[in-house]
Amino acid sequence: MTKNDQALVEASDFALALALLTRLPVHVSDFARGARAAWSYPLVGLVLGGLAATIGFLGHWIGFHPAINALISLVVLVVLTGAMHEDGLADTADGFWGGWDPARRLEIMKDSHIGAYGVIAIFLGLSARWSALWILFDTSIPAAVTGLLGAAILSRAALPAMMAALPHARASGLSHSTGRCPARTAWLAIGLSVGLSWLLLGSAALAAALVVLVLGVGMARLARAKIGGQTGDVLGATQQLSEIAVLFLLVA
Repeated sequence: MTKNDQALVEASDFALALALLTRLPVHVSDFARGARAAWSYPLVGLVLGGLAATIGFLGHWIGFHPAINALISLVVLVVLTGAMHEDGLADTADGFWGGWDPARRLEIMKDSHIGAYGVIAIFLGLSARWSALWILFDTSIPAAVTGLLGAAILSRAALPAMMAALPHARASGLSHSTGRCPARTAWLAIGLSVGLSWLLLGSAALAAALVVLVLGVGMARLARAKIGGQTGDVLGATQQLSEIAVLFLLVA
């Protein structure tokens, strides 16, 4: 079977997506489909957002302050992903604004050390998510739960779209090894994320999806200008910024 003849959806795709995007103990023996499993990234967001919302609800049931419930929900998201996306945000900030040409920017992004731009990006990103979740938990538990779920789902739909729209900026790394996402896979992820978020957020899902679209287009143009394509770090940064944007929209 050629790549073009491969099925759009296979039963193993969800487990593969969980193995790629989380630290959950999921065993996958074959990573050959790679980016073709990206249609299920919104389902991974549903799992992560659901677990974070559950812990936050337990904190509310115990009687914790909304700020604490927001914090522990955020910690769950970070721990379950191994801070993969946060690391991508930091590396992207360091590389995009710390280098003078694409080669130097990619070199900085690959460096395991973190610079001032990266530290600031992580601090502001975590602060933004915590503040928004605090407001949502302070508003109501349903608002916090649907907000966590919607933001986690929509922000991960941005990844296959970015993978399909941009070439790989380097010939190595996680994104390159995963492969180029087919356009139909990206469209399925987008449709799935909008459908799920509509069930959770109602008509606000359309506005949230539009915000993610605009942000994704902006990140794609910036990445093409800075490094000529996308990397795993760029994908992580896109997820983080999309999640923040959705949470801010819901707070507003």
